[in-house]
Amino acid sequence: MNKVIQMLIVLTSIGILSGGLLATVSGWADPLILLNQKAATEAAIFRVQPEGKNYEQVNITGLEVYKVFNGNNEEAGYALVYDGNGFSGKIKLIAGLSKDLKNIISIEILDQIETPGLGTKITEQPFTSQFVKLETNPKIEWIKGAEPTKPNEIQTITGATISSKAVVAILNDGISRLKKLRESGELK
Repeated sequence: MNKVIQMLIVLTSIGILSGGLLATVSGWADPLILLNQKAATEAAIFRVQPEGKNYEQVNITGLEVYKVFNGNNEEAGYALVYDGNGFSGKIKLIAGLSKDLKNIISIEILDQIETPGLGTKITEQPFTSQFVKLETNPKIEWIKGAEPTKPNEIQTITGATISSKAVVAILNDGISRLKKLRESGELK
């Protein structure tokens, strides 16, 4: 019985010490992680909005949107950070949009866990470059196994159709929400 109590005391002490150590490390690391995420988002904003020189976050519940300004402090457009489901998990992207929301300036995939060698091709230039100057009206469409013929159409990646279609669906959903907010006057 004495050995059982001793073991419980030792295990409890180790648990308390480990928990305290983890909480301390987390308290120290969390602010650094947030700073790195903010820096990464800022760099991505300027990559999808190359004219951008500064930005301000737009306060809209449920959306991460930035109004981007050029060197003359005139509105250049928006940067929308948005995510949705892909084939293997969440896909998080950022899209640079014209100020009238009718064109995509550029996109970048920020985070994904798609199938290596196939689904991960959504992060590569041949796929992402299809979105440069792509029209968003009525919505972005995709085509499989053929060259796009419409100004709002992209070609899916062979072998990664689900991932390609997921990017299109994520963009359409996010842009649709922004357009509704613009129509209601919440997005100025």
